[in-house]
Amino acid sequence: MTPPETPKDGTATDGTLSPAVSVCLEVLKNRSDYLAAARARKQGTKAMMVQARKRRETEGVATDTIRIGFTCSKKVGNAVARNRAKRRMREAARLVLPEFGKPGWDYVLIGRKEETAARDFTTLQSDLKYALRKLHADR
Repeated sequence: MTPPETPKDGTATDGTLSPAVSVCLEVLKNRSDYLAAARARKQGTKAMMVQARKRRETEGVATDTIRIGFTCSKKVGNAVARNRAKRRMREAARLVLPEFGKPGWDYVLIGRKEETAARDFTTLQSDLKYALRKLHADR
């Protein structure tokens, strides 16, 4: 059996990402990880607030992994509105982070009232790219 050929865009003929292009994304599960990100770098955009922190090697998490968390306060709306905003941020992160995120970093995306759910999806992605560029710029 021959392996599937990989076109230039990184997808195999069966639609999966090739191993060279894929980045391991992991979801933050512990409150302590969210609190640590809240004390680190922040960058706001019209659609969301992005918090980012570089993990220490002593934390026991693979250094080639990007970890991501999503949250929305009750200011965003009821449960339906909060979940919609988080779904949109989750999809934007899935598309943007492998290219613009850095392995060994934790990111938390916080939805904004009315803006996250209503913003055009390509603009939402652009906001995330902008925030990541600003967070990783040399200080």
